[in-house]
Amino acid sequence: MEVIKTAIEGVLIIEPKVFGDHRGYFFESFNEREFALKTGQELHFVQDNESKSCYGVVRGLHFQKGDKAQAKLVRVIKGRVLDVAVDIRPDSPTFGKYVSAELTAENHRQFFIPKGFAHGFAVLSPEVVFQYKCDEFYCPEAEGAIAWDDPDLAIDWKLPAEDVILSDKDRKHPRLKEAEL
Repeated sequence: MEVIKTAIEGVLIIEPKVFGDHRGYFFESFNEREFALKTGQELHFVQDNESKSCYGVVRGLHFQKGDKAQAKLVRVIKGRVLDVAVDIRPDSPTFGKYVSAELTAENHRQFFIPKGFAHGFAVLSPEVVFQYKCDEFYCPEAEGAIAWDDPDLAIDWKLPAEDVILSDKDRKHPRLKEAEL
């Protein structure tokens, strides 16, 4: 696997080594030993999640707080998304900044989001199947979120605003400067 650093320390793009031939392809989507060796992150993932969404869906920007904060390793099984990580660590020099990566079923890229980041994605294909690993169990009492369209973040979701589809919950999130971190 190849590890690609992003503009924010700790947020990484992971490119697995894909073996392909006339039958199709094979790759290791996760190997704890190699991940630790190449990223310097010794994590134990405890929960895998999967979602299916249609074009225009924006999920996020979600996070968990305190000792229930989660690191995530995300990838696309079918389709294409713009995946976004926002630094919400108050003492960080990159607080309020974001990085994004296009993840597709074809490029097999994964996005590693460490603890202390809000996470979200926008569906850019007709349909997407999205998977992610978490190193902490979901805890409703620790959940937090930021408005996907916070003007201070100015995230370019690569979607026309009129095409964005949100859950009722995601419509009501505060801006970063009002969020309880």
